[in-house]
Formats: sequence, C-alpha cells, structure tokens
Amino acid sequence: MTLLIVGATGTLGRQVARRALDEGYQVRCLARSYRKAAFLKEWGAELVPGDLCEPETLKPALEGVKVVIDAATARPTDSLSITDVDWNGKVSLIQAAKAAGVERFIFFSFLDAEKYPQVPLLEIKRCTEKFLAESGLNYTILRPCGFLQGLIGQFAIPILDGQSVWVPGVSSPIAYMDTQDIAKIAVRTLSVPETENKSFPVVGSRAWTADEIIRQCERLSGKQARITRTPTSIVRVTRKILRFFQWSLNISDRLAFVEVLATGQPLKASMDETYGVLGIDPEDTTTLESYLQEYFGRIMKKLKELEYEREKQKQRQKKRSPFKS
Repeated sequence: MTLLIVGATGTLGRQVARRALDEGYQVRCLARSYRKAAFLKEWGAELVPGDLCEPETLKPALEGVKVVIDAATARPTDSLSITDVDWNGKVSLIQAAKAAGVERFIFFSFLDAEKYPQVPLLEIKRCTEKFLAESGLNYTILRPCGFLQGLIGQFAIPILDGQSVWVPGVSSPIAYMDTQDIAKIAVRTLSVPETENKSFPVVGSRAWTADEIIRQCERLSGKQARITRTPTSIVRVTRKILRFFQWSLNISDRLAFVEVLATGQPLKASMDETYGVLGIDPEDTTTLESYLQEYFGRIMKKLKELEYEREKQKQRQKKRSPFKS
C-alpha cells in the first residue's frame, strides 16, 4: 500500500512518516523543498514535488496512492495565509484525492474545534472536517490538542537558559501527547476498518496547566523559572495591530489561539474508545512526566560533561602557563 503524507517535514508529519516506514508501508511525501525534505529520503521515503496551493501538482503526486495522511498546516512565518494552506489547499487536496480514487483520507484536526469559531485556524479545521465528511471519501479524523514536543521550546529551554517563560494570565489545562504516539495511532487506523468515517480524540492521559509544567521543569532542572504572565487583553490588542500587516497575518491568527489557552477550560477527552478500537494499551504511551524526565536527563548529563571538559581545559592551560607559581 502506498501512502501519501502531506506535511511530512513538520513536527507530527515526520513522526507519521517514520512510523509508516517502520511498519513496511510504501511512503511518498509531498515536498515543496527537496532540501528541507532530504532526511525523509534518507529514511526511505519517496519525495514527489507538490504544493497544496498549486492544485495542478497534486494529481501526479496522487498516482497509485491508496491512502492520504494530511498533517500539513501553515506556519506562522509562511508567506501564505492559514486560509490559503489550511482551507483552500486542503479543499484542493480532498478533491484531488477523490478524483484519483484514493481509498482512505486521514486528517488531523483539533480537539473541540467547533467550540472556538473566533479562532481562525480552529474554525477552518471544523469546516474541513465537514467538507471531508461530505466528500464521499472514506476518512478518519484524529483530534489532538497539544504536542509534548512543543513544551521543550516553550518551557524547558527558557528555564535552562534563564530566560522568561511566557504564560497567559489564565492557563487552561491541556492533555498533551507525544507525536510518536499520535503517529502510532494514525498508522494503526489503516489496518482497523472500524475507524473508517469516524472521528477520535488523540490526547494524553492528563491535562496539565502551565504552572504545573513549570514546576516539573524546575524540579528536573534544579533551576527556578522566570515567569511572565500576559493578560489576554494585551494579546488581543497585539493581534489587532499585527492584522494591519500582510507579513504578520499568520502570527496574528496564531495569537487568536491564546484565547483557547486562556479560557480556563481543560482541553482533554476520554481515550477509552480510541484505545479500545485500535487495540492499544494506554500504558504504552508516553506521559508528560516521563517525557520531560528523559529530556532533562539527557540535557543535564550533557551539561555536566561540558562543564567537566571546560574544567579540564582550564587545568591544562594552568599547567602550561609560564606565570604559574
């Protein structure tokens, strides 16, 4: 079976590609830049030129493809808008997949997207879910709400570097999940007919607030966090200003997501049906505690090794110094 993975260079998409390859699928990846996607070819994937915003490139990329796994989304720094990529591009991809006779379409949406019509990306996710369900394709919609990988840049690195950790004034608990576990679920759906034409949450076992995550990082790093709390009102003003500039539209739209994080309502869901249908043991998934513990364990070991090497270097220089007493 040949899979086409869209968004395979992203945080989640690369894990989906890796998992599919490990399980023996023929993996094809849509690539705007062969240079950025070179690692996928090294893993064993086939790279095909294509761009969601150039519909004419999708037909040749879909030749012989049985399943499409869509993990693409506009980045804040992209020149193309969220509407261009996440709506127009996805509509083109779904239509091209239908025309090509694709047997299955896996789409990554967002948990409870329908509750946040004021957030552009989540409203687009909701509309895409509806469009896909009405397309005639066999589909599976997976709804994560946050990646453990994102916590490193948001919390761990700033704490280690002594930089400020930015958090909203009110923090909504979020059930983060490891992208490797999400990828395992996505690939598993391909062999489970009961997942066709259904939607499933893909979230962690517990929802964590920003303060709880900060305390975990402080404990594991031995350092105290410098916390900056920004009221939602300031974020809203900043977002309005950024919307005046074409180059910052995506950043503005992403800032709207802060309103989701500042409601105080937890982003979580029961995974009983997801694990039950797919036959996955919840104990085999990564918890936030174990993920951070592994990360800080590696980093603290590396820092100790660097400090040891620096001390050795100082001692060697001292021995060579002609001014030593």
